Amino acid sequence: ACVGAKSSPERRRGPPMRGAVMAKFFGNLHLVLLVGLVLAIAVAFGVGPNGDQVQAVFRWLHVLSGILWIGLLYYFNFVQIPTMPKIPDDQKPAVSKFIAPEALWYFRWAAMATIATGLILAYLSDYLWSAITLGAAESFANPMTTLIGIGMWLGSIMWFNVWFVIWPNQKKALGIVTVEADVKAKAARTAMLFSRTNTVLSVPMLLCMVGQGHFG
Repeated sequence: ACVGAKSSPERRRGPPMRGAVMAKFFGNLHLVLLVGLVLAIAVAFGVGPNGDQVQAVFRWLHVLSGILWIGLLYYFNFVQIPTMPKIPDDQKPAVSKFIAPEALWYFRWAAMATIATGLILAYLSDYLWSAITLGAAESFANPMTTLIGIGMWLGSIMWFNVWFVIWPNQKKALGIVTVEADVKAKAARTAMLFSRTNTVLSVPMLLCMVGQGHFG
């Protein structure tokens, strides 16, 4: 009986089984994403997409990748860039050698996925050429295509900046590519300036992508 009395508080102090299971689940990012995907499929089949199913899938993928892309863009500009000067020099490699390269991998491929799914969606929805011409192909009869066309061009410029300016310069700035100190400093500034440029362009781009729905 005495042993039981002592072990009961010990059991209460130990982690509950349910809490341990939940901690293990949420500690596995791939499992969390898989469950999110299953839930999305359940909603799609339970409620049904609005319109063509293939379009609905690519619209969902476009939004999902866009959130990841712009979310990381804002992380770099609102968090990492302003915070780096405040970090002690001996701690900066934790960001430059580990966090930043990983974030940049998701950043550039999310940009690629956003552009690819957006173009496919525009093609499937029969407004790709009209949007590319900013509505000129249909004599500017539909403000929606003009607005979404502006958003597509802004997004394309941002994509170009990511792949052909920001990423090549970040490789130099982070030491992924070995360069002289002055080249490294110049590359870091170039990457920062074009990242800020993308931040500026993202504001009207998001307005176009969201606002075009009001003109359908």
